[in-house]
Amino acid sequence: MSFASTPPAPDAPVLLDAAAGLPLHPAARAALLAALDDGWADPAKLYGAGRRARLLLDGAREAIADGLGVRTDEVVLPPGGCAASRWAVQGSRRRGADHVVHSAGEPSCVLSAVGQGAADAGGVDRLGRVDPQQWAHLLRNDTALGCLTVASHEVGTLQPVEQVAAICAARGVPLHVDASAAVGRVGLPTGWSLLSADARSWGGPSSVGVLVVRTGTRWRAPLPGGGREDLLDLPAVVAAAVGLQAVLAERVAEDARLRPLIDRVRERVMPTILAKAEKEKTDTGKLNGPWARMALNSISLRGIDKSSVIASELASVLGI
Repeated sequence: MSFASTPPAPDAPVLLDAAAGLPLHPAARAALLAALDDGWADPAKLYGAGRRARLLLDGAREAIADGLGVRTDEVVLPPGGCAASRWAVQGSRRRGADHVVHSAGEPSCVLSAVGQGAADAGGVDRLGRVDPQQWAHLLRNDTALGCLTVASHEVGTLQPVEQVAAICAARGVPLHVDASAAVGRVGLPTGWSLLSADARSWGGPSSVGVLVVRTGTRWRAPLPGGGREDLLDLPAVVAAAVGLQAVLAERVAEDARLRPLIDRVRERVMPTILAKAEKEKTDTGKLNGPWARMALNSISLRGIDKSSVIASELASVLGI
């Protein structure tokens, strides 16, 4: 079942901030309910219920790995997307190599993690895009990690990840990418060493994150005793895996549905919005955000709040 194939009810609320997270995908919801019966046990136990839970966990991890194009043993399952990013940073730092280079537009959870040690931020242009060559000058002998978001949650900008990754690799520095806004929507770049993602960004449960650590990358789990997934919510993990497979299967059709809407917003709405913002001396940078978010997500405009300038202009253009 696809989000795109199911039109909303006339009075259904409309979510325009879906870049921060989507409602549970129908396939993920069905998988979650089913896994509650078989996935309640500790997958580390050897009795029957534990072995069934282990089979569910192994299958879910394999499905996630397949969806991301990585090896199964490279997939770690932290309790949420922010935890995944924090683990990437914390597990890469070590004595003698504590420095992190990141873009100025990284999500708050990444900035919080890198702020616990030495760090330098690379500047961005008016679209939020980094300059790869600037990164080359920020890397140091004690740089442990680079951090770069694949696609901005706020303005939708795709970063030159592969260029930055090549620069980092030439200096022996692994690159961590936050791919939450990209997974299931665009093809993932190559060259990175660690990747984090949030299952809620593709319609999975918010309690599931994904951290991919490529084979050969120097990284140590930042948890007591070296355990990697002590807080794992198995039914939610199963739901996240099924949801990811579902959105990947729907990606081409969803992209074809969204493109005409994106073009209409860009061509017929944004010029008017920016003109009004200039007239009213409003911060146009903030007004840009919702349109970029819609470019990444399934949107509907029925029932939109027409009290704001943006909403009323959009409603008039699209005849609602």
